[in-house]
Amino acid sequence: MSLQIQSSFNRELNQWEIKAAGEVDISTAPKFRACLDTAFQEKKADIVLYLEELNYIDSTGLGVIIGTMSKMKENKNRITLVNPKENIKKLLNIISLDRILCPEI
Repeated sequence: MSLQIQSSFNRELNQWEIKAAGEVDISTAPKFRACLDTAFQEKKADIVLYLEELNYIDSTGLGVIIGTMSKMKENKNRITLVNPKENIKKLLNIISLDRILCPEI
């Protein structure tokens, strides 16, 4: 499967809103990284990553999120994951990222 990404900046909330659909794996991670990096370089603001249509993410994709989070911390910005599917919630829970990245879970 492929990865589809929609990115927009919400001026009212001063945050990036990025929707990811499909799968993030070793073949799609560069596209995922490029989207997150481009957004943050364009405007240093928080990123809200909507995952309700993301079916799968592997360690490469998680590495992209962690790398982005590290870059953002330098500017005191955050990345938040919203509505991950159960299989992704389980993975985030196993590696304890759910507490850091998913405040609503």
